Amino acid sequence: MNGAVFNRLISKIRGKRKLPTGRKVVVFSPHPDDDVISMGGMLRKLADNHNQVTVAYQTSGNIAVFDHEVRRYLDFVERGEEALGGDTGDVAKQIAKVRKALVEKEPGQMDIPEVLELKRVIRETEAVSALESAGLGSANARFLNLPFYQTGKVRKDPITEADVEILSALLEELEPELIFAAGDLSDPHGTHRMCLEAVQRALRLYSGPPPDLWLYRGAWQEWHVSEATVLVPLSEGELRRKILAIFKHQSQKDKAPFPGADDREFWQRTEQRNRGTADLLARLGLPAYYAIEAYVVIRGGKRVENPVVSTASLGGGS
Repeated sequence: MNGAVFNRLISKIRGKRKLPTGRKVVVFSPHPDDDVISMGGMLRKLADNHNQVTVAYQTSGNIAVFDHEVRRYLDFVERGEEALGGDTGDVAKQIAKVRKALVEKEPGQMDIPEVLELKRVIRETEAVSALESAGLGSANARFLNLPFYQTGKVRKDPITEADVEILSALLEELEPELIFAAGDLSDPHGTHRMCLEAVQRALRLYSGPPPDLWLYRGAWQEWHVSEATVLVPLSEGELRRKILAIFKHQSQKDKAPFPGADDREFWQRTEQRNRGTADLLARLGLPAYYAIEAYVVIRGGKRVENPVVSTASLGGGS
C-alpha cells in the first residue's frame, strides 16, 4: 500500500517539461487577480513553453476597490496633465464631480457610474501589470465584464444567457485546447461559483473539440494532494516572482475590501499554501520541492486521475 500511494502521488508531479507546449490556452479568472494568486507559477511556465495564452477576466472586480484608491488616481491625473502641459478643463469638471460624489456618499450607498468605471480601470491596469510580471502582457488579456456582476452592489444577479453568450463567443473565437478556471468555490459572495457555472454552460455549447478543464484554487482554499490531479513544482525564485505579480494588485494589497474569514493577505495565503503542499509531499517521502501549485483536471465531465499530455505538446525531458 505504501508503494501504491507513493507511485500515485509522484505520478502527479509535472515540471515545465511535462506541461503543455504550443497549445491554445484560455485562463478564466473570476476577478482581475485570481489568475496570479492561484496559478502565477503556471502562467509563467505556459508562457515559457510558447503556448498561446489568453487570460479572460470574467468580472471587473470594481466593487472591491476602496474610495481612497480613486482619490489617489484622481490626484495623479491632475498632476500628470499639469506635468504634460495638457488642457485640464473638461477633465477637471469630471474630477470635481467624482470627488463630490465620494464625499457625499453614505455608508453602503452604491457608487455613481463614473466611480464604478474608474474602479474598473484601476483593476484592469493592475491586471495587465501583473501579467507582465508573469511573462505575458496586455495582448494576452481580455476583460469580459460579465453582466451578472454589474450591479454595483455586493449582491449579484444570477447567471443568464447574456453571460454565457460572451463566454461562448470567446471560445468560438479562440478555439482553446486547454482551459483553466477557478475551482475554489468558497469566496464570500459566490462570484467564483457563478463564474465556474458560466464557463461550464459555455463549454456545453462549444462547437469545437472539448478542451480539458484544469481547475485551480488559491484565493480561498487549496486542493489537497489526495484530490489534485496535477502538482506543479515551483522553485524559490518562481514563488517569489509569483508573489511579486500578486503585489501588482495594489488595490487589494495590505487590506482587501472583502478578505473573507481569512485575515492573511492573498500573497500570504498563496505562499503558505504552496509551501505547505510541498512540505506535505516531502514528509510523505516524495522529492522535496520549495513550493507546489495543485490542479484538478476534468476531461469529458470526469476527473482525470493521471492525465496524459500528448508528446506533441511536451517540451521534452522528464
